[in-house]
Amino acid sequence: MSFISIETSEHIGIVTIAREKKLNALNTQVIEELSEAFKSLAKNPDIRAVILTGSGPKAFVAGADISGFPGLSAAQGQALAQEGQQELFDRIAHFSKPVIAAINGFALGGGLELALACHLRIASENSRMGLPEVSLGLIPGYGGTQRLPQVVGKGRALEMILSAQMIDAQKALDWGLVNAMVPLEDLLEEAISMAQRILKNAPFALGAALAAVQYPKAGQPEGFAFETQQFGSCFGTSDFKEGVSAFLEKRKPNF
Repeated sequence: MSFISIETSEHIGIVTIAREKKLNALNTQVIEELSEAFKSLAKNPDIRAVILTGSGPKAFVAGADISGFPGLSAAQGQALAQEGQQELFDRIAHFSKPVIAAINGFALGGGLELALACHLRIASENSRMGLPEVSLGLIPGYGGTQRLPQVVGKGRALEMILSAQMIDAQKALDWGLVNAMVPLEDLLEEAISMAQRILKNAPFALGAALAAVQYPKAGQPEGFAFETQQFGSCFGTSDFKEGVSAFLEKRKPNF
């Protein structure tokens, strides 16, 4: 039985985690299937943006399935986190096409970390987000301690991580954790609309911009050097020629 479904339409891939009875909780199978889904979408030249969401109205991903945690040694726990990072979370964070998380309901623990790995986030009004790992004697292990401070700042990230408390969608919007908040029934439509706005722009430039922003040493001299390299590489593309020609001719570009 597969826990992942993929729909494609107008250059957009919609990936849905279909484990509603378990609130779409992450287990080894879900992580593996998500990884394979993103590998497939990366190779598909017709797909230029991806939306990631969960099935049902209650949860995007309510967390990791911790039923398999008891009995793991320290080394096994480290390997679990490392494999998940390499196979899925880092794959999404460094994906060459824009990835939008459509957060429907709970995004807790590994679920919020999955949303943080995405490039943009839209939340339904009923969403609740948090990293409750310290209440289980753990810490976030799929990038939460690293990505959350980059998005909301160190102080607010520490508040969420150390208190293990959830925040609602309005606070997530106020803190910049999500880019937009909409009624649940409008969530997918808004995510598609955001993707369509992005796809009006040059594909090569979108990938170059993502690479520059996600560069490991962004903000440091190496990051600025990488930006200039990416900037220069755009000049040799057909996208650049079309974009400049359209601007000079006062028409919309056809990428």
